[in-house]
Amino acid sequence: MKSYQKLRTAAPPPGCRLEEEGAAPRAAGRSRLAPCWVGSGLLVAAVLLSAVTVWVLRQVSRGWHLPPPPPKCLAVPQSQRFDCYPERRVVVTQELCESRGCCFVQGAARGAPWCFYPRDFPSYTLQSLNQTALGMTGLLVRAQKAYYPRDVGTLRLDVRFETDTRLHIKITDAANPRYEVPLEVPQATKRAENPIYSVELSREPFGVLLRRRATGTVLLNTTVAPLIFANQFLQISTALPSPFLYGLGEHRTSLLHSLDWVTLTLWARDVPPMESFNLYGAHPFYLVMERGGDAHGVFLLNSNAMEVALQPAPALTWRTIGGILDFYIFLGPDPNMVIQQYQQVIGFPAMPPLWALGFHLCRWGYGSSNETWQTVKAMRNYQIPQDAQWNDIDYMDGYRDFTFDPEKFASLPSLVADLHKHGQRYVMILDPGISSTNPHGSYRPFDEGLRQGLFINTTQGQPLIGQVWPGFTAFPDFSNQDTHQWWLENLQRFHAQVPFDGLWIDMNEPSNFMDGSEEGCPPGDLDSPPYTPAVLGDSLYAKTVCASAKQSASVHYNLHNLYGLMEAKATASALIQIRGKRPLIISRSTFPSQGRYSGHWLGDNQSQWKDMYYSIPGLLSFSLFGIPLVGADICGFSGSTSEELCTRWMQLGAFYPFARNHNTQNEKAQDPTVFSPAARTAMKDVLLTRYSLLPFLYTLFHRAHLQGDTVARPLFFEFPQDAATYGMDKQFLWGQSLLVTPVLEPGADSVVGYFPRGVWYDFYRGTSVNSSGEMLKMPAPLDHLNLHVREGAILPTQKPGITSQESRGNPLRLIVALSQSRAAWGDLFWDDGESLDTFERGSYSYLVFNVTRNVFYSTVLHTSAEATHITIDTLSIFGVREPPSKVLLNGQEKPFSYLDNQVLTVSDLGLGLSQSFSLRWL
Repeated sequence: MKSYQKLRTAAPPPGCRLEEEGAAPRAAGRSRLAPCWVGSGLLVAAVLLSAVTVWVLRQVSRGWHLPPPPPKCLAVPQSQRFDCYPERRVVVTQELCESRGCCFVQGAARGAPWCFYPRDFPSYTLQSLNQTALGMTGLLVRAQKAYYPRDVGTLRLDVRFETDTRLHIKITDAANPRYEVPLEVPQATKRAENPIYSVELSREPFGVLLRRRATGTVLLNTTVAPLIFANQFLQISTALPSPFLYGLGEHRTSLLHSLDWVTLTLWARDVPPMESFNLYGAHPFYLVMERGGDAHGVFLLNSNAMEVALQPAPALTWRTIGGILDFYIFLGPDPNMVIQQYQQVIGFPAMPPLWALGFHLCRWGYGSSNETWQTVKAMRNYQIPQDAQWNDIDYMDGYRDFTFDPEKFASLPSLVADLHKHGQRYVMILDPGISSTNPHGSYRPFDEGLRQGLFINTTQGQPLIGQVWPGFTAFPDFSNQDTHQWWLENLQRFHAQVPFDGLWIDMNEPSNFMDGSEEGCPPGDLDSPPYTPAVLGDSLYAKTVCASAKQSASVHYNLHNLYGLMEAKATASALIQIRGKRPLIISRSTFPSQGRYSGHWLGDNQSQWKDMYYSIPGLLSFSLFGIPLVGADICGFSGSTSEELCTRWMQLGAFYPFARNHNTQNEKAQDPTVFSPAARTAMKDVLLTRYSLLPFLYTLFHRAHLQGDTVARPLFFEFPQDAATYGMDKQFLWGQSLLVTPVLEPGADSVVGYFPRGVWYDFYRGTSVNSSGEMLKMPAPLDHLNLHVREGAILPTQKPGITSQESRGNPLRLIVALSQSRAAWGDLFWDDGESLDTFERGSYSYLVFNVTRNVFYSTVLHTSAEATHITIDTLSIFGVREPPSKVLLNGQEKPFSYLDNQVLTVSDLGLGLSQSFSLRWL
C-alpha cells in the first residue's frame, strides 16, 4: 500500500485570517538572441538606480530639510497611497510632486510612492445621468485640467447591465471618436432582469461602486484615486476586496500575484521568460477570490501599452496610453463560472484535432531532414509515443519563409510522407519577417507583398524594414484582409511541396533585432509618448517596429499587442482552406480571443529546475486567459539539461495540455531516446499514461470549446472555500478530478502535495487516502509521477498506442472513483478526431456515466458512426468497500476480480460504445 506521511495543515497566506487556514507560497522573486542585452539593460538600470540613490543621499547630507507634509497627506496610510508620479528614470522631488498638486512624504516603505494623490485631488464630476434600455449613460466633466497633455474635459459614461452576471462599463471621449479594439464581442439586446450585482455611482468625485448582492462585498470602488483621461494617458484605480489576485499576463510570476507594490506591464515583447519583464503576450484580465469563496473577474478591452500597479491596500491601478476604458466585469460567483463568462465575451477556444494532444518533438539544430528522420525512427524503435515531428528555422533556405534548404533538407518531402504513412504529423515554424533583400523576381512572397502594398509601412508610406533571421525584412500587415489572402497563397504553394499538418508561428510580437527600423523611428508622440509604461528597454520600439508605423486598421501604436492574434487568425483560416481539417497552430504572442485560433507555448525557457516550476503558473494563467492548449518546452529550450531534470520534466510535461519537448542548437539532444535505459523507460511510461488518458483529455477540450471550461485547472477552482488552495501552484488538476503532483526539485525521492478535503485514489492502483485538507508526503522515485483521482469521478481511458491514431482504435477502460456516498459521474465526447465542426454538425458521440447504489450506468445521449468501431472492455471501480458476491451486466452474471485495496475490476465486456448498459454489483 502506498505510504502517505501526514505533514501539516497549510499555513495561512498573507492577508488571510488564521481561521481560513490558507497558504500562499511565494516563488523566488526565445528570442534565440542571446540574453546578453537583457543583462546589459539590468546593469544600466542598476547603475542609474545607484546614481539616483547617491544623489538623494548627498542632498540629505547637505541638510536638505523639507517642511512637514500637511495633515491631509499624513492622513493617507502608506498602503493606500496611489502613485501620482509613476514616471521611471525621474528623481521625484518635492517640487516636481507638488507641481502636480500631490502629496510628498519621504521615508515610505520599500516600493510605496513618496508622491501620491491627496484624497481631495480634482477628478471628474458626474454631471448628468440618464436611463437607457440597457442601463445608464452619463457625462463626466473635469473642471480642472490634469497634468498630462491633451486632457479630455468631457467623457461619456455607458453602464450596461448585459446579463445577470456581466456588467459592461465604457468610458470614452464624449466629443471625438477614439481607437477601439477591433474584437468581436456580444451585443446585449436587453437589460439583465435579475443581476446578482448592484451599481452605485458617486457624483463628485466620480466613481463606481460595484457590490455583490448576496454578500454586500464591494468588488470595485474607483473613488479611491482620481480618474485621469488624457489623449495618451488613461488611469483609473480601484480597491480590491481581497489580496487574492490572478491573471494579468504575460509574466513570469507565481500564480497568485504579490500586491507588494508590484507593477505588471502589458506590451508584447520578444525576451526569454524571466521575472519582472513584460513578455510575449498581453492579457488585461484579472480574477479575484473574495473572502468566503466567491470570485469575480475584470477585463479591460484595450490593446495599447499599459501597466497595472498592484499595492497592498489591497488595490489596483490601470494605466494605458491610448484607446478607451472599456471594462467587462464577470460576477461568477465561482471561479469556473468567471472564466466561462469571460470567454462568452472573447470567444470559446477552438476544438483541437486529437493528434494535437499527443506528444510532439522538436529541436533547433537537427541540421538536416535526415537527422530529423533518424530521431523519428529512434522513437519508433523504442516504441515511445509520438504524434508529431517539428522543425525549427534551420529547415529554411537562408531562414526565408516558405522555403526549405535544397541540400540539407532535400529529403523533407519524403520525411513528411513517411510520417503520414505511420499515422504521424509534421509541423514547421514560420516567422512573420519576410526577407527584403533578394533580387527582384527571385522571392515571390516579398515581391507580391510589395506589389500589393501588404507590409507595415513607415510614416512616409514605404515598407518598414527591420532585421530578423534572414537579414533585412519587411513585416506583413495582418490587419489588412488582403494580407490574409497573400498568406494563404504562399502557404498553398509551400504545402504543395511539403504537406505540413500544423504551423508554429514565432517571433510575432513582432520581434525585430533592431530598435524600430533600419532608419530608426521618427520623432513624435507615438514613438515617444508623454508617458511610457514600464516596458523592457524603456521604449515602445525596443526590439520591435516603430509605434508610429502605419497599418491598414490603425497605427502600430494601437495594434502592436494584436499582431500575434491577427497572424493566428490568418493562419487558422489558411490551414482550414488548405487541409479542410481542424488546424493546429501554436503562437508565441497572444491576446484575448486567441484561443479561437491557436494554442501557445511559454517561450524560450531554460533547462533549469526553477523554469520547470514556473511552467505550472504559466499554463494555469493561460487557462484563465481562454487558451487551454498551452505548455512549456519540456526539458528546457536554452542550456543543457540533465537526465534527472529531463526525466522529471517529461513527467510534468506529459500533463501539459500541449506536450512538446524542444531544445536549442549547440546543446546535447534531449529527446527520450538519448538517455539511459532507466530514464528512457520512465519517459516512455509517463507518455503511455498520457496516451491512455487521451479520451478524458479530449473530452475536457470539448467542454472548453463548448462552454469555456478550463482543462488544466488550479486547485482553488474546485475548492474555492478552501483558502489553503489559493496560493498553490506546484500542483494542478486536469478538469475536476485528476490531481497532478510533480517533483520539482533535484535529488528528491519523495514529494509533498496538498490534498483538499475528501477521498483521493491513487490513479495506478486505486488505493485511497481520506484527507481532511492536508499536506501529505508521498514516495516519488525517479520513475514515478504521483497522480490521484478525486472521489466521485469517472475517467474514460484507453489502451495506449504509440500514436493517437493507433490508440483511438483500442478498447476503453473506465475508471470509477466512488465517493463516500458511493456515487460517481463522468462523460465522454468522441468523434473522428479531426473533421471541422463535428459537434455543430452532429457528427459525434456523447456518453454520460454515473453510479448510484452499486449500479454503474452508461447512457448514450448522442451517437455517430465513429462509435461503432470502439468497445468498452474494462470497468475498474475504486472504493468498493465490501467484496461483491456477484456482478451483473445488463442482468447477466459476469466474472470479476476484487482486491484488498477495494478495487473491483470487470474485464472482457466487449460493449460497443454506441450501446447503453448497466452493471450492478451485489
